[in-house]
Amino acid sequence: MQSSVNVLGIDPGLANTGYGLVARRGARFVALDGGVVTTRAGVAMEQRLSEIFAEVDALMERHRPDAVALEDLFFGQNARSAFAVGQARGVVMLAAGRRGIPCASYTPQQVKQAVCGSGRAAKDQVARMVCAVLGLPDEPLPDHATDALAVGVCHANHAPLASAMAAAR
Repeated sequence: MQSSVNVLGIDPGLANTGYGLVARRGARFVALDGGVVTTRAGVAMEQRLSEIFAEVDALMERHRPDAVALEDLFFGQNARSAFAVGQARGVVMLAAGRRGIPCASYTPQQVKQAVCGSGRAAKDQVARMVCAVLGLPDEPLPDHATDALAVGVCHANHAPLASAMAAAR
């Protein structure tokens, strides 16, 4: 079983794509990087997607993650918004695919369950738990970065189980 794993968590969005690099070292979690890729409204869609791709690709080049974990689409949004998030997810997956980095997707409920122990946890509870699990200061992080770190923690929690199950096959 792999004792160390680096996961690039992604909270996709057209205006704001959150990212967070989470390392699992044995039973400990550490945040290695986090932030938000921001694109401006009024800029052509293809240019915004190109910016997201370039920034995420540069993150992958710099950090060389073992996996990319993305938050699944939340369908309560309007259709236009859902399509834009889907396109942002697509360029992130393209960047990972070009580098041979496996991707995994998690619903918001799965992420909340992995981080807080409840799939119905409130956003502020998730933020507090992300800070606690990763040993971050209590200072608030940008929402999208916090969400991306939570997705990274979720995948890092699942990675040892997934490896064990794959080895058993």
